[in-house]
Amino acid sequence: MTMQTTMTLQEAQECVDRWIKTIGVRYFSELTNLAQLVEEVGELARIMSRTYGDQSFKKTDESYNLADELADVLFVLICIANQTGVDLTGALERNLQKKTARDRDRHRENPKLTGDAPL
Repeated sequence: MTMQTTMTLQEAQECVDRWIKTIGVRYFSELTNLAQLVEEVGELARIMSRTYGDQSFKKTDESYNLADELADVLFVLICIANQTGVDLTGALERNLQKKTARDRDRHRENPKLTGDAPL
């Protein structure tokens, strides 16, 4: 299966669906995919805490790759969207509209973000 260098969310959903149906045989159950998502987010958290946090890498952590773990999270998230009938493009567009309406001024006026917070 040839992968493009860029793709829309819709194309990503279609690509994952084709992969599942041709290579993966079928989707795991929704609950299994939720467990898979939690597992992948845990692996991502492990890399983040060791790269940007205070923990250090162990020898067994050296093979972890941030981009690969992010892609694993995205893949499983797309699987869940596909099997539950969620159009991620539409969902993201609506979510950004909601956040914009709710947070239009909130972040701009947050002293923690603007550097005006007392130390």
